[in-house]
Amino acid sequence: MRLAALVFALIVPAAHAQATLVFAAASLKEALDDVAHSFAAGRAGRVDVSYAASSALARQIDRGAPADLFISADTDWIDYVEQRGLAAPGTRRNLLANDLVLIAPAGSAVKLTLAPGVDLAAALGKGRLAIADPASVPAGKYGKAALARLGAWQAIEDRVAATENVRVALALVARGEAPLGIVYRTDALAEKGVRIVDTFPDASHAPIVYPVVVLKRSSSPTARAFAGYLASADARAIFERHGFRVP
Repeated sequence: MRLAALVFALIVPAAHAQATLVFAAASLKEALDDVAHSFAAGRAGRVDVSYAASSALARQIDRGAPADLFISADTDWIDYVEQRGLAAPGTRRNLLANDLVLIAPAGSAVKLTLAPGVDLAAALGKGRLAIADPASVPAGKYGKAALARLGAWQAIEDRVAATENVRVALALVARGEAPLGIVYRTDALAEKGVRIVDTFPDASHAPIVYPVVVLKRSSSPTARAFAGYLASADARAIFERHGFRVP
C-alpha cells in the first residue's frame, strides 16, 4: 500500500506538470506568447509554444513530433496535416486574419504605392527583396502571388533573398541588410527597426487566414481547453492588440 501510494504521488504531479505543446507560425510569436501566459495564469496547465514556418512545422508533425495543437499561417498546411489523418476530427477553426505589407528599414525614405505596374525593381536599387521562401512558406507564397498580380514578380524574382520564415525576412530589413521586405502587418508592428511602406491590396492575394487544429496524437489534458481559450474574448483582445483581425 505504501509503495502504491508513493507511485501514485510521483505520477500525479508529473501529469499536472505536463505542458500543452503548440506548434505555431512564426508570425504569431508576441501575440501567442501573451495568450499562452494569460491562459496559464491561475491554472495548473502550462502552454509551451514552438515557432517556425508553417511548412516546417507541418512536416515535423508528419514525422511524429509530439505537438498537441497546430496553428498555421495558411490553410494549405492545415490541409496537409488533415489529409494525413493527423488532426482530431471536428477541431479545426479559422482563428485569425492578417494583412500583407511591404516594409523598409525605419530610417529609409523610400516611397512606393502597391498598385498594378509598380516598379519594385527600381525601388530595390542594388539590393534584394527579403521574403519568406515563396516555394513553401505562407508569407512568401502570399507575397509572390501579390507581386505577380501587380505585374512586379518577373522583374525581381532573381533578386529575392528567400528566408526560412517571415521573421528572418523581417530581421534582414530591420538590420538594413535588405532595402525592402514582405511580411505581415503584425510582424512590422512588432519590430521598431522597420516601417510599413504600403499594404498589399486584398485582391492581390488569397485571404490570410490562421487555422488551428488539435492533433490526434495529443495526450495533454488541457489541449482542447487551450484551443477553446484561443477563441475567447480575452484572447481576442490580446490578438487584436497585436494587430491581428478575428475573421
